[in-house]
Amino acid sequence: MHVEGHPVPEKKECQDWEKYDETIEKFIQVIAKNMNLYGLTSSVGRLYGVLYFADKPMTLDDMRDALEMSKTSMSTGVRTLSEMKMVESTFKRGIRKDLYRSEEDWYKSFTSLFGNRWRHHTETNIEEADEAIAELQKLQEETDDEQLKAKINTDIERLEYAKNYYEWLMKFIQVIESGKIFDYIPKN
Repeated sequence: MHVEGHPVPEKKECQDWEKYDETIEKFIQVIAKNMNLYGLTSSVGRLYGVLYFADKPMTLDDMRDALEMSKTSMSTGVRTLSEMKMVESTFKRGIRKDLYRSEEDWYKSFTSLFGNRWRHHTETNIEEADEAIAELQKLQEETDDEQLKAKINTDIERLEYAKNYYEWLMKFIQVIESGKIFDYIPKN
């Protein structure tokens, strides 16, 4: 039996497609759940998962239909993923709407995501340590309390240690961002 020139799928084929959909959906949920490791919401993770398994680039409308989310949420999610280089805009002749596809290279996505997240926090921590050291040094010069001066010396040493760690972490971030990490731990 044919409908519009296509054979009607048999019951077994329908069950096979349902099993396929369930399996992919389960993995998309895993992706979504793990996105919080990168500071992203699970809805943004689901969006990435849907784009990753899509056979062709999708419009915001396509994504909204697939995920039943608002167009505003889709747009925000796509922008977030785009800034993290996990999604890229693409063009197809004859289609006026913006099309998006996932970045297929997870190694590239990781290095970008890790670098963006860790660099910002690490730079902030270095600045905070510098400010704390400067304030403590000023207080140390102004106070007459010898016990406080000794405590400040100890704490400045602790802050310098922390700052050294953050500077080491910046070097580590540079190794990740530059791709040199793959010289030490090759891609599979």
